[in-house]
Amino acid sequence: MSKQFSDIGINKQLQESLAALQISVPTDIQEKVIPVILNQKEDVVALAKTGTGKTAAFGLPLLQLIDIEKSSIQAVILAPTRELGQQIFNNLESYNAESMQVSIAGLFGGIPIKPQIERLKETTHIVVATPGRLADLIERNAINVKDITYFVLDEADEMVSAHKEGVDAIIKALPKSRRTLLFTATMPGTIKQMVQNYMSKHVVQIEANMESVGHQGIDHQYIVVEPIEKLEVLLHFLNANEGQRGIIFCKTKAAVNKLAKKLAINKFSSGAIHGSLTQGIRDRIMGQFREGHIDILVATDLAARGIDVKELSWVVNYHLPDTYEAYVHRSGRTARAGANGLSLTIIQKEEVEDIGEFEEELNISFTPFKKPDAQSIEDNNTLLWAKKIFKAKPNREVNEALKGQIKTIFHHLTKEELVDKILANYLMQTSASKEKPEEPKKKKNK
Repeated sequence: MSKQFSDIGINKQLQESLAALQISVPTDIQEKVIPVILNQKEDVVALAKTGTGKTAAFGLPLLQLIDIEKSSIQAVILAPTRELGQQIFNNLESYNAESMQVSIAGLFGGIPIKPQIERLKETTHIVVATPGRLADLIERNAINVKDITYFVLDEADEMVSAHKEGVDAIIKALPKSRRTLLFTATMPGTIKQMVQNYMSKHVVQIEANMESVGHQGIDHQYIVVEPIEKLEVLLHFLNANEGQRGIIFCKTKAAVNKLAKKLAINKFSSGAIHGSLTQGIRDRIMGQFREGHIDILVATDLAARGIDVKELSWVVNYHLPDTYEAYVHRSGRTARAGANGLSLTIIQKEEVEDIGEFEEELNISFTPFKKPDAQSIEDNNTLLWAKKIFKAKPNREVNEALKGQIKTIFHHLTKEELVDKILANYLMQTSASKEKPEEPKKKKNK
């Protein structure tokens, strides 16, 4: 029989909040971590895959442990991105029963700092922050973290790679008597070093749902392409899965921008996020994605942290990630909350051997994804051409007399005849462009 939240020590006020959110049974990570945080004093290192309820695993016991008689900050929760930080903040607020009177503040980069400084003048018990902004506030003496009892590092594997300086500066300002709770999906050497450097000698290590780091419910597949085929194969996949939602990962910001433009040209419902975009633009695109106004998100690894959208059918690795940890986080965006999903990686011949290394390191199995043949690609390109015509906005500046003459030319044709003729013209043009030999480049005069 499954345990209830009451069985693992969660109080009635929080149980009522969870019931209102239709959360009744704790996940594996919650069942293992919550009693340790509530009943023991040691530091905690929790290893669990993404999408398993890590926020509630530390958020619920923290809310319960806060002493509201004290006006000082008692807990600091650090997240690598504003998107993830905002998600944690919103989750804590949703768990936080009004009768508990726990005050939570969100301190994130990308938005004005002055309102945050003003907010900190009010009673604050828990702070959720990004490293850069918290380090800035500490440097300005705008926040007092000298009396905190709990320090939480969420997505710690990303924190040490992208925000090491900020994290180091923050840890120096924290009291040594604090209790540190570290949550991560992977355990690279950098995390082991952090545990050794910044946590007590007596650390409770907890693993949950880790029999397959690659996540249950995820179908890992790969497809081998020539460089020239890459975009067309992706477009074929997207067209074949029209109506389903997913994320395409690229290695660089430039690649994200380039691919996003290609998708827009081909009239796919898509948006792009990366670190160089303003926070306002990132928030707007993320809002559109969460609310289902766009189906496809093109993103870099760091920008996609904190995306918790439950109904994502697939993830595409347009570029193979550099690290095993990045693959875990990418693929973990799909198959959330017990659902199934596809993680498709598009590679070139020289990268095939890398797939075996990912399998061995992550204890997962990849299967080949059937590559579309040349005719399927050609048919798909024709469908994309038709969609461009269908979604094109009418040009209101066209001369009415000219428009009338064109209508006269076509007026006796049925819809079927018109489609046949337009299609024949398109196919003739594409055929001619293939047959046309490439002109040799002219040498520049020296």
